[in-house]
Amino acid sequence: MSVELDSVDRRILVELQKDARLPNKDLAERVGVAPSTALERVRSLRRRGVIGAFRAEVDPATLGRPLQALLALRVRPHTSQLVDPLRAFVLGLPETIALFHVAGPQDFLVHVAVADADRLHRLLLEKFLIRPEIVHVETTLIYRTETQPVQRPTG
Repeated sequence: MSVELDSVDRRILVELQKDARLPNKDLAERVGVAPSTALERVRSLRRRGVIGAFRAEVDPATLGRPLQALLALRVRPHTSQLVDPLRAFVLGLPETIALFHVAGPQDFLVHVAVADADRLHRLLLEKFLIRPEIVHVETTLIYRTETQPVQRPTG
């Protein structure tokens, strides 16, 4: 499902990933095109699904949730009748940042952020381990998260 991107599209993507609030006039100047061209290119990137949304990145620590962890869940039986409601449940928890359905010995990785170790312990005991389809949980604390700020197409 790869989308054709020319050099202008690629430069627009780099600039918007650095600052999604960049005014169109400034974007056009940085990319070296007319403002009308920049606007139409951004619209085209959105229509083609390359740009899905513009979001604010919020630090969970500023919301009183400085402790982050990955919860590796094993689910049995691994059927859509159990998986779909579990996904909805996990994504409905305010502590959940992201949910990954993965291959390997675990079925899901859940990225959570909580106030402290006690809250993490209670989350595990009161929300996850009481669910009969979850047969195993491994917890990994996250010391630091670093992301690649700009995603580029390969090749």
